[in-house]
Amino acid sequence: DRIVWAADSFCGLPRPDAAKYPADRDDICYQREFTAVSLEEVKANFAAYSLLDGQVRFLPGWFKDSLPDAPIARLALLRLDGDMYQSTLEGLTYLYPRLSKRGFVIVDDYAASPCRQAVEDFRNKNGIGDPIVSIDNWSVYWRRS
Repeated sequence: DRIVWAADSFCGLPRPDAAKYPADRDDICYQREFTAVSLEEVKANFAAYSLLDGQVRFLPGWFKDSLPDAPIARLALLRLDGDMYQSTLEGLTYLYPRLSKRGFVIVDDYAASPCRQAVEDFRNKNGIGDPIVSIDNWSVYWRRS
């Protein structure tokens, strides 16, 4: 009975805004075509596993544009794959307040320095002391207390 929200640009990564987010200054991921997966392809992948139904909702656009007013009331699980400092920070800023107590945060790109810095900056700013648990060499999670 839960809604699965998939927020993505569906067109790759944004150009870094080095003035506002210096940690992204050297990021070149926006130039990598393989990061752009269309909404149609994502829907086809959901459908291939019989998971595309009325409970799956898509929020296309850059996080700074699509997340602030997203019609998401509560989340049980927040999985971030933002790659960059800006995207990771925006995901946490706009969605973490909607995460239920005892809900989980998974961060896919924690091993990348800009992503890790965004997570650490957000957690420090918000006094989050919940232990970070390593999933593998690249990803981590924590459970909101």
